[in-house]
Amino acid sequence: MDPTTAHIIYFAAFSTLAAICIGVILACLRLRYERALLNTVFEGSSNARMITDRNNRPILVNESMREVCAPFGMPGVKALTAFFSGNDASATRFQLLVDNARRGIADQVDLSIPKHEEEPGGEQRWIAIAATPVPGMAGTIHWRLDEITNRKHVEDTVRDEREKLINFTDNAPVGFFSVNEDGRFLFVNTTMARWLGADIQTLLNTSRLHDHLVDPPEGSAPYDLSDEGGDKKIAELRMKGPGGRVFLASINQSVVHDGASVTTRAVVHDLTSERQMRQALKESEDRFQQFFDEAPLGIAFVDTFGHIKDCNNALAGILGMQVSALEGRPFEDLVTGDKKQQVLDALSAIEEGTRLAKPIEVSLIGDSREVVAQMHGRKFKGSNTVLHFIDLTEQKSLEAQFTQSQKMQAVGQLAGGVAHDFNNLLTAMIGFCDLLLLRHKAGDPSFGDIMQIKQNANRAANLVRQLLAFSRQQQLTPKILDITDTLSELSHLLRRLIGVNIEMELLHDPDLGPVKVDEGQLEQVLINLVVNARDAMDGRGSLRIETSNVTTTEDIKRGGDLQPPGDWVTISMSDTGCGISSDIQERIFEPFFTTKEIGSGTGLGLSTVYGIVRQTGGYIDLKSEVGEGTKFTIFLPRYVPTEAEEKAEKLGDGKPTAERDLTGTSTILLVEDEDAVRAFSARALANKGYQVIEANSGENALEVLASHEGQLDLMVTDVIMPGIDGPELAREVLKDRPQLPIIFVSGFTEDRFKQEFGDNAFFLPKPFTLQQLAETIKDVLDLQK
Repeated sequence: MDPTTAHIIYFAAFSTLAAICIGVILACLRLRYERALLNTVFEGSSNARMITDRNNRPILVNESMREVCAPFGMPGVKALTAFFSGNDASATRFQLLVDNARRGIADQVDLSIPKHEEEPGGEQRWIAIAATPVPGMAGTIHWRLDEITNRKHVEDTVRDEREKLINFTDNAPVGFFSVNEDGRFLFVNTTMARWLGADIQTLLNTSRLHDHLVDPPEGSAPYDLSDEGGDKKIAELRMKGPGGRVFLASINQSVVHDGASVTTRAVVHDLTSERQMRQALKESEDRFQQFFDEAPLGIAFVDTFGHIKDCNNALAGILGMQVSALEGRPFEDLVTGDKKQQVLDALSAIEEGTRLAKPIEVSLIGDSREVVAQMHGRKFKGSNTVLHFIDLTEQKSLEAQFTQSQKMQAVGQLAGGVAHDFNNLLTAMIGFCDLLLLRHKAGDPSFGDIMQIKQNANRAANLVRQLLAFSRQQQLTPKILDITDTLSELSHLLRRLIGVNIEMELLHDPDLGPVKVDEGQLEQVLINLVVNARDAMDGRGSLRIETSNVTTTEDIKRGGDLQPPGDWVTISMSDTGCGISSDIQERIFEPFFTTKEIGSGTGLGLSTVYGIVRQTGGYIDLKSEVGEGTKFTIFLPRYVPTEAEEKAEKLGDGKPTAERDLTGTSTILLVEDEDAVRAFSARALANKGYQVIEANSGENALEVLASHEGQLDLMVTDVIMPGIDGPELAREVLKDRPQLPIIFVSGFTEDRFKQEFGDNAFFLPKPFTLQQLAETIKDVLDLQK
């Protein structure tokens, strides 16, 4: 290469290198300028700003951001996180903002922060924070914080004012609406919607103005109120809603035209309410006079001289006098009794403006009778004294009835409680007798004594059934019966009960319908009534027993009960005895009430009859006259059995042809709080081969079940126990063992167990024998196979 060429190459390379250096110098100068400009913009910004790298370290931070982060350390995302840590909701939303920014998603949120500690009375502060990822620089984020507390306060104020305006508009006592050129509603306030009987959304979405005018104008625009139209219109129109309500409205409407579009503004007054108010005022005097005349309590106006100026028909009726005879008469003449002076003093006090602290009882005398009434009094300003009188005759009668009802209820609860406890004793007595009879057979010297104990226990069980019948809690075993057959079979016993000097006549309806009742309880009812009739006839007279079908079509009052309409089978017993006076008839079914001499009656006979009949769903009627005789009529619901029920009833009457095998090997949980009953039952079941787990309470049963790991085939539980009772225990047990059969043991009715537990529930009434216990358990276990 010649020297000239080499010099040219060297010069070109030097020029290129110089140009590159100059470019780099210029780029650096520009970068420094831009950075200085960026710093100037950052520092001059009124907002707190910061740029962080992918490690959340600050690249560029202005002074405002330093001040924000200063209490929490060096500027950065960590300091901002601490900045919002005083508010859990804000901290959570800030963390979501950070996560979105790292994923390259720009976002902005408004966050609240705690008040400054140095400003304990300060308001809640709000910060708008924006996170913007820098394009082309992964992980680099631009942060901006703006103080927006003032803006928030303005927004809250505007929102509150808007809500107040909306609330005022919606609840104004006038209606507002606006429609467009098609007559469609653009706005309706709540008052207008209520008058039209429709909700606001329905009116806005589907309704037009003319749909709600009773007489819409013909040939006019859809937004016009009348045929002649007009931009300003005041009209009285009848409006209607979808519910059919029509009301008279005064509408003041303005029409605004904006090119092709039309908007109306309307204010509506419901004239119906105003006219109704005027009509009500006009009629008020008539209504007052009508109320005064027809009021169910006595009212009298007494002037300053103590004379009756006016009174109503009720007061005249109470005193058995005419209104004209009372007007002008001194009120003092009507007051009698030892409280007369107290009443007159009270009247004087009322006249002077003193209000009665409480009403007082007064004795008033008319032309033909004396009554006790409750008197209320008040002095009208500048007018007469008004006195109100309430006749207490019926009230005192009701009070007496209520007191008697409470007494009967209390005695009923007592009887039921006694019967429950006695049933436990009888169950143990009868059960242990059965266990003794297993070892002492007929011919054993002890056999007769044991049988005597058992027989007397069974007699006691019958007494318990009487107590339960009185309290209407006895366990019934209803079956379909023909009353004719029942009376025919019982007639021999009834004839022996009444004696030879009383003639008994039985009359049967040939088409008598069946009933479904407990046969033993029905027999007890008939026997009690016959014995009662015999005693009333003093051994001589005639007794007539008659059956019939009766259909009632309306409610009929039977003593204190109301018999509904229906088909009934009646049993009437009419005697020729001494009869029953009216005052005794009111108490005839009360427990322990008797007209017999001391020692001649318990007073439970007719109350037991009443309890059995009512629990069976029937009613009892009494008609009697002193010296003429008495007639009791029992109304039992006529029963229409299904084919399946008739078949089951016939099968149930069959007798077993061979002795059943009542042994078994199943595992049974026995829950009984009475030690004697539990001991007898456990021994009886163990003798039959069953594995018995005992528990003396509901709580104990749950503990036993929690530790029992083997098979459990059946649970037998008493119903009434302290703490957790039988039904509550069953609910807990069935949660883990939904298929476990449960036998409830009680002296009360089983209906509620079947209703709640269905096919899982079975029932064994107390008192029960060893045989009944074993048969019931065997039947239940056989059903589970």
